[in-house]
Amino acid sequence: MHSSHVHSSGYTSASKVDLSILQRIKDRNLKIGVVGLGYVGLPLAVEFAKAGFQVVGVDIAADKVERLKKGESYILDVKSEDIREFVVNKGTLQVSTSYEAFRNVDSISITVPTPLRKTKDPDVSYIVSAMDSLIPVLLDRKNYAIILESTTYPGTTKELVYDRLKSTYKNLVAGENLFIAFSPERVDPGNPKYHTKNTPKVIGGITSKCTEVVASLYKTVIDTVVSVGSTEEAEMVKLLENTFRAVNIALVNELLLMCDRMNIDVWKVIDAAKTKPFGFMSFYPGPGIGGHCIPLDPLYLSWKAKSFDFYNRFIELASDINGNMPRFTVSKLHRVFNEHGKTLKDSRLLLLGMSYKKDIDDVRESPGLEIYRILKEEYKAKVFYHDPHVPSFALEHEINENGEHPLAISCELSPEILKTFDCAVVLVDHSAFDYKMIEANSQILLDTRNALKDYRSSKVWSL
Repeated sequence: MHSSHVHSSGYTSASKVDLSILQRIKDRNLKIGVVGLGYVGLPLAVEFAKAGFQVVGVDIAADKVERLKKGESYILDVKSEDIREFVVNKGTLQVSTSYEAFRNVDSISITVPTPLRKTKDPDVSYIVSAMDSLIPVLLDRKNYAIILESTTYPGTTKELVYDRLKSTYKNLVAGENLFIAFSPERVDPGNPKYHTKNTPKVIGGITSKCTEVVASLYKTVIDTVVSVGSTEEAEMVKLLENTFRAVNIALVNELLLMCDRMNIDVWKVIDAAKTKPFGFMSFYPGPGIGGHCIPLDPLYLSWKAKSFDFYNRFIELASDINGNMPRFTVSKLHRVFNEHGKTLKDSRLLLLGMSYKKDIDDVRESPGLEIYRILKEEYKAKVFYHDPHVPSFALEHEINENGEHPLAISCELSPEILKTFDCAVVLVDHSAFDYKMIEANSQILLDTRNALKDYRSSKVWSL
């Protein structure tokens, strides 16, 4: 483990520290708690169970907990057979909707969502709610660890976790009888190579002893653990990673806008540029960015920076460029229709792919949702979609007479069905799509992902 400098916020003397927790980690004699059983929490809970720990997972969604109790996984990267083994058969992973299940745990990892409000301010209400529920359960206990994994702005772990615990239970001292750290989640859903166990884990504690204890715990389930000097450094690591991606995607999206005007094929430019073996990393344009991280995390950093009278011009510009790509996609589709002497109004359109990236079922912040909305509401087109991973979705702002969000249902994809549409738009380059069949049976195709590069024809238009 890398050494960490000693902080002033609680840790004083090694003689005061109860290090029995380190021995219990070594002996696998700790009970692990995980708050939130989503794409971050459930794989983590399973890894702890595989390592021989007793694990308790809590999620307020009753339907998720019921599915787990039946041995079913709802997360792409978690096998149902693992759920059956640890939840149903061995019982080493217990799941519940009640925080009371955390009464006797020794370590709690918080993996709840941290979205943005409509005002683009961080919404840390899920973290606050988790702490509100945890504090009464922890009572006046000592010698336990709490690890926040939810992506957030620098300072959150200290403000919302440590300071709140310290103000409630005065006898808790970080690094002596309480071990608090931040460890950013680094989950890439659907990635066939990197998953929870083999993705390096960054740990930053309130004190150096906090870092040591939490790093020791995570080393039992993660191949590589990287320690940093504070919770703020660890929080900044995650924001840097995703800001890097957001800014570079914005750069290549802006290049696409420029190449579009200059009638240059940006996809061929990128393919040629990436043959350089040093100093270049390929990023690709598209109809917009989505998911739980890249569209949101840079704005967390930008929001926090403003309180230090610092304005992140790169981040704001990148967010503006990426945020306008769905509208550019519709604009390009409008131009394609003009070339064919058609209008978008009342046209029949098929959007291929609705998730935010290929081969996953997650539609959070997906640019496809905004493209669907613009075409349907502003252009009055008849819009349908097909996605083998997304059987249905609802637009947040649409409410029917019953006060419910009406569902859009994925339609079938066949040569006969394709021929009934005026145009098909490839929004996501899913591996399951038969691109040869799609090209052969579509009247017009707009390809936003270069998925049809091997099937270029007069009917195929690139973004």
